[in-house]
Amino acid sequence: MGSDVVHDIIGIGFGPSNLALSIAVEEHNAGLAADSRLNALFLERQPRFGWHRGMLIDDATMQVSFLKDLVTLRNPTSDYSFLCFLREQGRLIDFLNQKTLFPLRMEFHEYFEWAAARVAHQVSYGSEVVAVDPVRDDDGRVTHFDVTCRDTARPEATVTHRTRNISVAMGLEPHVPPGLELAERVWHNSELIPRAEQLAATGAPVRRAVVLGAGQSAAETVDYLHRTFPDAEVCSVFAKYGYTPADDSPFANRIFDPEAVDVYFSAPSAVKQSLLDYHRSTNYSVVDMDLIESLYATTYREKVAGRERLRFLNVSRVRDIADGADGGLDITVEFLPTGEQQTLPADILVLATGYRPRDLTALMGDAAKLCLKDDGDAIRVGRDHRVETVPEVEAGIYLQGGTEHTHGLTSTLLSTVAVRAQEIHRSLLTDRATAA
Repeated sequence: MGSDVVHDIIGIGFGPSNLALSIAVEEHNAGLAADSRLNALFLERQPRFGWHRGMLIDDATMQVSFLKDLVTLRNPTSDYSFLCFLREQGRLIDFLNQKTLFPLRMEFHEYFEWAAARVAHQVSYGSEVVAVDPVRDDDGRVTHFDVTCRDTARPEATVTHRTRNISVAMGLEPHVPPGLELAERVWHNSELIPRAEQLAATGAPVRRAVVLGAGQSAAETVDYLHRTFPDAEVCSVFAKYGYTPADDSPFANRIFDPEAVDVYFSAPSAVKQSLLDYHRSTNYSVVDMDLIESLYATTYREKVAGRERLRFLNVSRVRDIADGADGGLDITVEFLPTGEQQTLPADILVLATGYRPRDLTALMGDAAKLCLKDDGDAIRVGRDHRVETVPEVEAGIYLQGGTEHTHGLTSTLLSTVAVRAQEIHRSLLTDRATAA
């Protein structure tokens, strides 16, 4: 054991979701006697707070309102809000003068870092969780979990913490399509900026870059590479005929309301699936209309000028990748309607192919066997985000993410991060009162 302390909650991963929960705990504890406070610890394998750092493009903006920050929907008077951050930075009036609800992504990341620094005493950075083991009492009931982590700077050093509950918020992992592999010249867009900077630093010429994907990240990647490598041709490859605009209209956006989670959670499985199908255009494989229009205007200007650096290979897919000349790639692209193939010599291929939930089984080990599954072999989760377990389990497992099948489209998004933190916090307090 790392110490004799038994925690009320240990968070695995410290992105925005568990950051929001840590703030809820911090605000709950303020002014309370020691025996009334929640003892929380959050374990993060990164050496410092970071959220999609590889895509912090200088002019990219958030796709959710700043009011859907870490706290406002839970506690509008909180001094952990984005507006309080702006006030402290001396930018509140300047931001308001922009007349926008959507901050720069890098500014929102700065806000997250500011909030994370204020609760740093709850966080152990450089701590990679390697095991979660159930702890049983003399009657065989699982009353606690032992969470073992290793120091990323010294992998041989491990420490084990005991807790009554865990909150799993490991985020998503990059998805690489079958048949493709990441390599020196094949990147996932999650590493776009550092990999592009490294390549530029070598001085090696970039003559052609290929981007696979049709969503917001793919379009942003195309735009970024086009601006970063002014002598390169940038080819966007996707199976659609054209980019699909994101539906951010007021009625469609109600699918992200907290009340919509209640509706989704209580709906039959067929209705859940229909809601996902109906509203995929709010989030999946869609692009902001402003960016679509900007890319189209760019390609038209280049046609007029007679130097086309921006190309869109629609209704197409990457069929094969082979080593090319001078350390580059030969990328075979198939035009799906005819099956015609062309080989593009390229210097880099960027896979803007999305993300997928991480495998909890590998992390949880024996603890995963305590979780109940539904007919589709997905983990059963209660409305309070607590995993349903076999009867002898009294300790709690909360999921922040990976619950789209139970809680809908907001599962992996920022839209309800503050509300979800409130729901988990309340559940923790209710469980502790019941146990007492």
